[in-house]
Formats: sequence, C-alpha cells, structure tokens
Amino acid sequence: MLISLVAFTPKDDFVFEVPNGWPQPKYTFKTNAVTEAKFKLGRQLFYDPVLSADSTISCASCHLQATGFAHTDHTVSHGIQGRIGTRNAPALINLAWSSSFMWDGGVNHLDVQALAPLTSPDEMGENLKNVVKKLGKSSKYTTMFKEAYGSELVTGERILKALSVFNIMLVSSNSKYDKVIQGKEHFTEQEANGYKIFKHNCAVCHTEPLFTNDAFENNGITADEYHKDYGRMKITRNVRDSLKFKVPTLRNIEFTYPYMHDGRYKKLMAVMNHYSGLDKNSAILSEKLKSMQILSDKDKVDLIAFLKTLTDKEFLYNSQFSFPKE
Repeated sequence: MLISLVAFTPKDDFVFEVPNGWPQPKYTFKTNAVTEAKFKLGRQLFYDPVLSADSTISCASCHLQATGFAHTDHTVSHGIQGRIGTRNAPALINLAWSSSFMWDGGVNHLDVQALAPLTSPDEMGENLKNVVKKLGKSSKYTTMFKEAYGSELVTGERILKALSVFNIMLVSSNSKYDKVIQGKEHFTEQEANGYKIFKHNCAVCHTEPLFTNDAFENNGITADEYHKDYGRMKITRNVRDSLKFKVPTLRNIEFTYPYMHDGRYKKLMAVMNHYSGLDKNSAILSEKLKSMQILSDKDKVDLIAFLKTLTDKEFLYNSQFSFPKE
C-alpha cells in the first residue's frame, strides 16, 4: 500500500507516494511541487551531456540506472577531458528522505546538490550561467520548460528543481525484503539468519526501512594514501569528524559496488572482512560499532544473502527512469 503526498498540482495525476510504514520524507515539497512535466524535464537534463563544459559528461555518466544509479566502472568518478575525481559516485536512491548530500554532507538540500558535480573541475566542469544559455538556445528545452513551469524562461533555479524532481521519484521499495515485510513472501533459512545478524550488528546505522540513518559515522576506514580524504572533517573543521562519511543506503547494494567513499572494496565479502578487523580501541571509531560481533564465515555468507534481498529489480529496470527515448 502506498500513501500519496499532497505535493503535486491538483490537476496532475503524477504522484509522489510514500511506501506504507515509511517515515515522511525530509524534502520540502511546498517549494517544488512534483509534476510529470518537471519529472520529464529533470530526466532529460539528467541524461544530457550538454550540462558539462564540453558536452561529454552527463549525470548518468556516473549514475547508471542498472547499478542503482551508482558508478561501478571506476572506483572514483571520472569527468571531462579524462579528469578523475576523489570519491566514488554514491547511489541515487530514496533521496527525498535525506537531509544532507555528498559523502561529507557538504550539501544540505537536494535542490542545490547538482551544483557540486556540475561545477567541479574534475567532473562536469561547467557553471550554471553557461548551462542556462545553452538550454535557452534549444527549442526542445524551451518547450519543455514551458510545459513544466508555464513559460519558456530557462533559469538556474528551474534547472535545479527539475533535476530534484527526477531524483525525488527514484524510490526503491519493492525488493524481496519489502515483500517479506508485507507478508507476501518469505525469507529462506539463510536469508532469515542473515536478517537476524543484520539487526544485531548493522541496523543501528543502516536503519530500516531506508537502510541508512542519514548520519555520518567513522566505520574504521583508513585514509587512502593518494587522496588523503578525511571526510566530514573537511566540512566541519572538527577533528572529532575525522574519517566520518555519510552512511549509504544498503538498498540494491548487490549492484552498487564498489564500496566505501573511495570504492576500495569491489566485493561484499571484502566489506564483511573489513568490519571483522575493526580496531575497537580506536578513539574515533563510531560507538555504534564497538559492540559489533565477530562474524564467522558462515555468518558473513548468510548476511550477504540477506543483503541481496534488498535488490529491487523493478527499480533497476523501470523504463520511467531510463534514458528518454521519445
């Protein structure tokens, strides 16, 4: 069962829906009503490389639908002219429930999130003023802006809010796990044991049903020698935030590899092994992890079996989210 939000125009049947039992989203719908025309505009923008300085990189270049809108081809993002970023592109899943964005929380609202990759010299290398100019010269886009906003005027705010609407609609809530919770399916014995292990060891950070607590935690990761990325501390300038990164959702985790902020782990078993080797005497390790069990090899396999129940193939192959062919 889905509960509709009053976040769309009265005559528009294109509806953002909150899955039954889920918390209310954190996104401020009152300032950006969800409509089908905005969604279509946002989808067109998401897949269009014109947003980059040399028209070679689109949002979708680093956020591929079949991999949970994450980036599996490289450990870190790749941008224009072969430039390389410093972090793995995170999955774009259930963003309406997030209050901060990027691995370090450097962006605090979805409506401005796209500015970060758009203006990064190592990603899209463009500026919003130029994007407005380019789109304003396109009859296709001016028509789409008129349909979405009532006039052909292309503005930076309208661009960003259309992208937000597309991202807002990327809701993943139809995995096997969801069907089990709804009483429609049952876990196998292995998956059920994995779920038990998950609830005891992982759920405090990867909180159901979103499988993230939308917070920043130090999970025992070490700074890589090349980028020397210390995460949240770069934003807060607080040493207590050293090596804290945003807790990612585990939904579709089977397909959103490589893992961690720098993509250092390609396999889920490598992630399991990381958590088995935590230094629980570390002064900066999250307190939530200090009571974590040491898992046997069987436990790790069972836990991975459960994590695979978070795969939502309807989401991964939903044509509404795919490249606009019309």
